[in-house]
Amino acid sequence: MKKFLALALASVMAVSLVACGSTNADTNAESSAAATTTATTAESSSEEPGLKIAIVSSPSGVDDGSFNQDNYNGVLKFIEENPNATVTPIREETGDSAAAVQAVADVVADYDVIVCCGFQFAGIGNLAQENPDTKFILIDSWPTVDGTEVTADQVIDNVYAAYYAEQESGFYAGMAAALSTTTGKVAVVNGIAYPSNVNYQYGFECGVKYVNGTEGMNVEVVELPSYAGTDVTGANVGGNYVGNFSDEATGKVLGNALIAEGVDILFVAAGGSGNGVFTAAKEAEGVKVIGCDVDQYDDGANGDSNIVLTSGLKVMHDTVYNVLNEVKDGSFKGANVTLTAADDATGFVSEEGRCQLTAEAIEKINAAQALLKEGKIVPAANFNGVTPETFTW
Repeated sequence: MKKFLALALASVMAVSLVACGSTNADTNAESSAAATTTATTAESSSEEPGLKIAIVSSPSGVDDGSFNQDNYNGVLKFIEENPNATVTPIREETGDSAAAVQAVADVVADYDVIVCCGFQFAGIGNLAQENPDTKFILIDSWPTVDGTEVTADQVIDNVYAAYYAEQESGFYAGMAAALSTTTGKVAVVNGIAYPSNVNYQYGFECGVKYVNGTEGMNVEVVELPSYAGTDVTGANVGGNYVGNFSDEATGKVLGNALIAEGVDILFVAAGGSGNGVFTAAKEAEGVKVIGCDVDQYDDGANGDSNIVLTSGLKVMHDTVYNVLNEVKDGSFKGANVTLTAADDATGFVSEEGRCQLTAEAIEKINAAQALLKEGKIVPAANFNGVTPETFTW
């Protein structure tokens, strides 16, 4: 399946974007620009030269308020503790997978470490083999060599590659929605049915199913057939897919259509298209959204109120920070990993002032999270052999 998936992905990755969007990009751009200036001009009295780091993103930059910026924050945390290190953000604007790899190839000789944000960079495998002195951190994909994705044990010595179990974060989002809805109708909105997005969808559906089964509830996950997704194998996965990660107008249309069906909580994993869903929720009465990848509470500001219930998290900044430290101390090893709740790599926002979940809901999600870490709950994912229909616990 991995080899087939790699070939299928190659055919659909003309544009690859992050799962979640942001509505305060201007603010984030300003703060990131300031951070970049500080990071790239930092000086120290130490005679030991620091790591030269590049972070390459496509098509949005490190100021996207979501996926790319979370990776960048891991770099900035490392530089804060290692001021001799420098970082150069590089943005490949087309989103084309070949162009993304070429953007890395153009600078590979200039840096000690290159952070590659997203599965559009999977094709760096051959490049990494040709440049063994450069370390690569590949987020949201394993590398491909000659067009075929490597297996877990086919490690490229200078590449640390990480997938994440998005279905777990989706599960927490589904539980949060089911425990908080007042209409009994919830939904998930995605951009394109790439594996990570299908994982979010399936996890969400399993979270709702779990609450229905354990709490004696009957919450409905609403899906509009005209927006059903088709995954990279050509299978119909249902759900609500905008069909694009940068179409705010259609995102708003879809959001309004779901709200018209009685949905009062929307889990939004749709990149820039998700901004339209946020707008639809802000213009409605009594509708909440759940963010993804990062804490999106600030994006939910709506006058004196806030529409964000919580956010499902994918903790990429810790991965980047930890691997950079391994490069620094000489313990770096290439790896192909899938990071899960057991690695504290998935989660949800429960901090006071950053979410609107009840204490009871947080307690129940925390209890389920402990079971996920123990492997006693396994939510459905695009390719783990479990579907929302067959999911049980």
